[in-house]
Amino acid sequence: MPIDSNFEKSREAVDEEDGVTVWGPVDPPEKLGIHGTHVAVDFDICIADGACLEDCPVDVFSWVDTPDHPESEKKVQPAREDQCIDCMLCVDVCPVDAIDVDPGRAGRV
Repeated sequence: MPIDSNFEKSREAVDEEDGVTVWGPVDPPEKLGIHGTHVAVDFDICIADGACLEDCPVDVFSWVDTPDHPESEKKVQPAREDQCIDCMLCVDVCPVDAIDVDPGRAGRV
């Protein structure tokens, strides 16, 4: 199942991690929520293949450790989502549709 593109309406902002908003529910290590707003990554379905990190022309993503998560022990955090140029490469290359980029959400929490 792909990331919920309406997560801002269906989920609540429950935390902030390294300046990135986290949308719940969160119950580590299994449920880690959606990280980011303009560039959002569903940590619960991300398999950390790294294609988004490698293909992003402006280096929006960085690796973070997620020990004991059932999908992968690391994820790609949209750490510099304010640098996103809305090219959608990350969305296109994600094999599990874990990323959503919405220019209309830029700068909002």
